[in-house]
Amino acid sequence: MLYPFVFEPIYKSTIWGGNRLSQFKQLPRPMFGVGESWELSQVEGDVSVLANGEMKGCTLADLLDRYPEEILGKKVYARSGKQFPLLFKFIDAKRDLSVQVHPDDEMARRHYGPQANGKTEMWYVVKAEPYAALIAGFTRNISTVEYQFLMRQQRIEEVLRRFKVQAGDVFYIPPGLVHSIGGGILLLEIQQSSDYTYRMYDYNRLDAHGKPRELHTELAAEALDYRFHSDVKKAYDFEKDYQADLVDGRYFRSALLRLQAGQTCLRNKKADDSFVVYNCLRGSVELSCIPDAPENKLSISQGTTVLVPAAMTESIHFQALQDALLMETSCVSI
Repeated sequence: MLYPFVFEPIYKSTIWGGNRLSQFKQLPRPMFGVGESWELSQVEGDVSVLANGEMKGCTLADLLDRYPEEILGKKVYARSGKQFPLLFKFIDAKRDLSVQVHPDDEMARRHYGPQANGKTEMWYVVKAEPYAALIAGFTRNISTVEYQFLMRQQRIEEVLRRFKVQAGDVFYIPPGLVHSIGGGILLLEIQQSSDYTYRMYDYNRLDAHGKPRELHTELAAEALDYRFHSDVKKAYDFEKDYQADLVDGRYFRSALLRLQAGQTCLRNKKADDSFVVYNCLRGSVELSCIPDAPENKLSISQGTTVLVPAAMTESIHFQALQDALLMETSCVSI
């Protein structure tokens, strides 16, 4: 029998990582230099392992091999096969990440094979220091010739668009958009299941061995969208008492749920014919699904990620144990 799944986080040490992930996830021991917590992944080499219930210890690949349609939904399975199409991460940037860009599906498949995915992603800023800023796009349209000139002169920062950020800000990063997460930011990243990243500029930093980090100059030039994009930062409102729609894109649909302590909320996502993922960003809630069985109830708190299989999305019930904030994401069946 299926039930709501919680997976073991996959922690990644990075040269720019900090110690806020352990604080945010309320872990018993501090972690230092950890930049990423991969919450839900089927990327090769980083496949999530189930942490709860009678199938504890199974990998996400094991589960999809046994229950592909029931977990993914029929339409998502028809498109993705037995591959989980999205990747969920919490990212803690103590220092600036490199300036980078991701390929689209066509470029990824041209370089890495017919099953490769490009990388469309969104960011939700969970916490930000007063000085924190990030890069998303160019300040204006530029040409490939100008781009090459600025790169040779190490002046590319002159045309990068910077945003000061605060908790609650949302950014949509399509393939080809130059971007970088700045120091002092903790965020949730939702993206296609892909790990193709082209580093185009890295502030002349050295790696742990004292060598410059690899740049992917030619691939980045091929992937880049050189146009100005006005809509990378997403405005939103809580149109209902508890829901704000954030992204309704080609690959995923995300909304923010805001609940007060004691408040209940019923979500029926059956029409999406997709799994639903909940990231608890603040507070704690009790989640339950039909049928009303003990294994279908669990309490989740800040920093926890839950995958509700598509077969169980007709009735997802929340009761807020504290004031709570949840990200809700389903797949778009194109």
